[in-house]
Amino acid sequence: MKTAAVPEPRTAAALAARRRKAEAALQRIHQAITRLRREKAQVSVAAVARRANVSRTFLYDNPEARATVAAAMAEAGERRSQIIDPGSAHEAPWRERALNAEDALKAAHAEILAQRVRIGELLGQIRDVQDEWTEETLHRITTENTTLKQRVRQLATDNRTLDERLKGARSNLRFQDRRVADLEAQIAGTGS
Repeated sequence: MKTAAVPEPRTAAALAARRRKAEAALQRIHQAITRLRREKAQVSVAAVARRANVSRTFLYDNPEARATVAAAMAEAGERRSQIIDPGSAHEAPWRERALNAEDALKAAHAEILAQRVRIGELLGQIRDVQDEWTEETLHRITTENTTLKQRVRQLATDNRTLDERLKGARSNLRFQDRRVADLEAQIAGTGS
């Protein structure tokens, strides 16, 4: 029987990984603020987030990150209304963003469910197609294929025969055209 105080090994590993990731992000935030100060650039939430390659949400949600950025902005004399107490009037935009994020998450879950259903249907169709190929069906298809190949050979032979006849008819037509031309020339020569 497990106690509630001792987390499972996978949970403990996930928590440790999350802590390491947050610590690395905090380190990048400190480095970004140092670079901004060195470059005499404006210290703002957006600038720190860009330079540290973290989300603005992390800067607002993580107390240490929020305090670090707020202190840097206050020290630079550029205190903005971006970092504020959670109980102030600017809490409403965050609530809206949270609600929008929840809606987007619900839509994503619905889309994932729809895709899983579609994948299941397609896998069922694949299984149906695989099950349809019985020995009798394979024999029938093979026989039809052989018959069709024989028909193609017969049509190719008929096509060659018709092509030879067409060449012969064209040759006869050319001969007849020359003969008519010769006769017309003879008639024209005797008539003068």
